Amino acid sequence: MKLSERKRIAIVDAAEQLFCQEGVEATSMVEIALKAEVSKRTLYNHFPNKDDVFYAVLANKQAQLTDVEHFVFDKNVSIEQQLTLIATNEVKLLRSEPFLRIAKMALMQLLKQPELAQQMSAAKVGCMTFLEQFLQDAVNNDILEITDVAFAAKQFIYQLKGFVFYPHLFNFDKLNEQQEQNLIQQTVKMFVANYKKH
Repeated sequence: MKLSERKRIAIVDAAEQLFCQEGVEATSMVEIALKAEVSKRTLYNHFPNKDDVFYAVLANKQAQLTDVEHFVFDKNVSIEQQLTLIATNEVKLLRSEPFLRIAKMALMQLLKQPELAQQMSAAKVGCMTFLEQFLQDAVNNDILEITDVAFAAKQFIYQLKGFVFYPHLFNFDKLNEQQEQNLIQQTVKMFVANYKKH
């Protein structure tokens, strides 16, 4: 790895730590340079302004969060079993520290940059990187009957997000392990009841 690339990584890592601790608005470019142990000139060579640093941090975290186990539809395994595995992995991601860190940081910035919402909405992380294709394959194999696969995928995810992600993000009452298992089972049961081909 080239020195310039190592310095870029150091800058992004340092900025992420500072943004999470202090917030984007309260963090200065000088502080980022100090934390990354690079000169201000080096910092500005890589990133002309703080917004560019922030977007680089977001892109870096999103890349990490898309590096998840991909499930390919298997017609020889029950749809219930496959969706349960997908939901279980998604629940782990939704309450994971890296996911919550990026979400908190982005949420604070959304208040100041509403245009950021569109970019974040378009970003696919976790099982959303493959779920639409998985569901479409299940439809093609006459297992599910779905007219709007994109909507069905969001329906599946938002059911989990509502009960797992938001309570962790805002420090509401969090589900225990048994409640999480029940949520996964009920989510799959409702989804299959609605979409399984009879």
